[in-house]
Amino acid sequence: MIQIYNTLTREKEIFQPIEAGKVRMYVCGPTVYNYIHIGNARSTIAFDTIRRYLEYRGYEVNYVSNFTDVDDKIIRAANELGITAPEVADRFIQAFEEDTQSLNVQPATSHPRVMDHMPDILIFIEALIDKGYAYEAKGDVYYRTRNFDGYGKLSHQSIDELEVGASQRTGVEQELKEDPLDFALWKGAKAGEISWESPWGAGRPGWHIECSVMATKHLGDTIDIHGGGQDLEFPHHENEIAQSEAKTGQTFANYWMHNGYVTIGEDDEKMSKSLGNFVTVHELAKQIDPQILRFFMATTQYRRPIRYSEATIKEAGVNLQKLRNAFENLSFRKTGAAAQLDEDERKLHELADLEVRFTTEMDDDFNAANGITVVYELAKWINQYSEQETVSQVVTDKALEQFEQWLSIFGIVFLSDELVDDEIDQLIEERNQARKNRDFARSDEIRDLLKDKGITLEDTAQGTRWRRSE
Repeated sequence: MIQIYNTLTREKEIFQPIEAGKVRMYVCGPTVYNYIHIGNARSTIAFDTIRRYLEYRGYEVNYVSNFTDVDDKIIRAANELGITAPEVADRFIQAFEEDTQSLNVQPATSHPRVMDHMPDILIFIEALIDKGYAYEAKGDVYYRTRNFDGYGKLSHQSIDELEVGASQRTGVEQELKEDPLDFALWKGAKAGEISWESPWGAGRPGWHIECSVMATKHLGDTIDIHGGGQDLEFPHHENEIAQSEAKTGQTFANYWMHNGYVTIGEDDEKMSKSLGNFVTVHELAKQIDPQILRFFMATTQYRRPIRYSEATIKEAGVNLQKLRNAFENLSFRKTGAAAQLDEDERKLHELADLEVRFTTEMDDDFNAANGITVVYELAKWINQYSEQETVSQVVTDKALEQFEQWLSIFGIVFLSDELVDDEIDQLIEERNQARKNRDFARSDEIRDLLKDKGITLEDTAQGTRWRRSE
């Protein structure tokens, strides 16, 4: 049974979906005004890994992750770039898709955009006004926070504690509010900003209302899992609960999941654009294999912080190469001998034991750090099995299938065309023939050519193996 640490209850709970065999999952996506940095990518990778594991366990996952394409930062970027806000959003949605594709992130079942949901947003806000949870003030609309019983239940803060912080805010917006804790559902238009018509005048939606609308429209009034970065717990997710449950009268999400930060530097400072200490995926992918970054991110338990440094990235690259070598070692031996019933049964039993251990670790709140430890054990098992004089086809196929399935959960795929490259195979065959003819000059020439291609040859009793160099 899968257990999930629920931020709402601060406890691990047995996962029980609303509908058997199906998962409704909403994850807050990026505000698309720039390239994503690896701190942003952490959330995308963490929840993609969780989604993949749920699918591995047999669930059908309806995975919705939005694009925030209406925001102050987008308007500011549009002014700086001399283009429209929709053009900024289009540009960086495309960049997001390219970056996440390089990280082998599966596209969401749907990627709703705020601009496509304006009628839904207006209807949602009107419903909150009709129920007394919201009010209009000179073209703005605000949510009456104190009217919602239980505000603060996600972040575990009392209304009195929140009031102390809110009462210290100043400005025109604060003066329009009935209470310092109230937050904006609709913002009246300012000169030069993109806007839409509404019953309260031209304007645009507040950030929090957008996700409430898109989540309930695409997944229903109650969803199984709502996820996002740790920094979204308050106020964003807290406000989503208040808005959604006030409108529907239903529990908004049964399980709340939040991933940890990516930190950088000796002081383990949170990576963020506001602090200027970020590294974009777009730039990093030019320097290292994106699979290494994916592996680095996906193999830490999602709630734990990740320390980014050259050393930790290098370590991830070394570990990934070890897994690749194991995969190639057994793939080289893929044509196995006929079945040896007793021996095969014993080996298949060992593989089954490893599978039980893997699912046990991953079922415990998607503990990727412990799960990947079992993957390393399988890699060790594969290396030892590959060294046997004869290997069984049925055992080889099962081991490779299990290895590939587990790696794919972490977003890692060793493509078969990396292993069965016609040019490399032909060169190896030519080298074998040259050695047979005692043409050692040609043999050495081919070895050097393959070395230049990043291919290392190993002459074994079973034949010449090749692998990509570390």
